[in-house]
Amino acid sequence: MKFRNLRLVKVFEEELSIIIERELEFSGALVTIIGVEFNDKLDHANIDFSVFPSEKSEAALKILNENRFKLRKLLSKKVTIKTMPQIDFKINRGLENAAVVEKLLIEDNNK
Repeated sequence: MKFRNLRLVKVFEEELSIIIERELEFSGALVTIIGVEFNDKLDHANIDFSVFPSEKSEAALKILNENRFKLRKLLSKKVTIKTMPQIDFKINRGLENAAVVEKLLIEDNNK
């Protein structure tokens, strides 16, 4: 990945996290931006996020998708880029999967 893309990923993660914290409300859930991936032309960004508790993941995804144009507009005020990329949100279930694997390993060790 090019240095410019790395800087852009970091800026997007930081600024989008701040905007989501200030502008959106997720009742009883904590939403965290995990990662940002851009396509080669930098006109599309996939945003991975996690939710705690995980039962509220689908509700959080719905809220983020309903507000993605608002988030994109607010992000364009914070990040100077020629064309602001379209953004799509994707639930990252890495922590959930890790917990399941850990539970299985503990059960297997107890046998």
